[in-house]
Amino acid sequence: MAHELYTRTNQKIYFAGLALEALGKAQESRAMNAIALVQAERESVLFHLYGALLGLCHEIAGFYRLPQANAPRAELLLTKEVLDAIAIPEMAELIELAQNRETWLAQLLAAYNALFLPPRAPRKAKGDVTQPMIIAVSLDDEPEPELGREEMESWRQQLKSLTIRFREGLSEC
Repeated sequence: MAHELYTRTNQKIYFAGLALEALGKAQESRAMNAIALVQAERESVLFHLYGALLGLCHEIAGFYRLPQANAPRAELLLTKEVLDAIAIPEMAELIELAQNRETWLAQLLAAYNALFLPPRAPRKAKGDVTQPMIIAVSLDDEPEPELGREEMESWRQQLKSLTIRFREGLSEC
């Protein structure tokens, strides 16, 4: 493999595609461990998508010779402080996407970071011992819907198109 920054981004986007294919096969599987396979492949997709994002950040930071060019986490590059040091349009767009919770990039970052949280037991209905026939349910935290293959494929395609667009802009300089 060449030692150019873009090769890592390309590799991670490709690996995410392979993991998405494996996720599809796991979802269709009738094996006894199908649930575990689905979870493993979902985590693999998130791992590679995050790696592709980090690779893209390294490409941009390397092109502009930022002091943070070797940051081990994308979040260290996607900060206002980095943008305040030098105005980089590509980094500004990434930061804006990362900070708006409704965007695909913010959702990708949240899903990736959720991998490192401890498991939480589902909330149970609260019962009043004096009123055995009435069950009170807390509506504070509804369970998160499972992250779907289509959504992660959409993230991969958006990251891929963003990478291509950024590279075209970076090579014009």
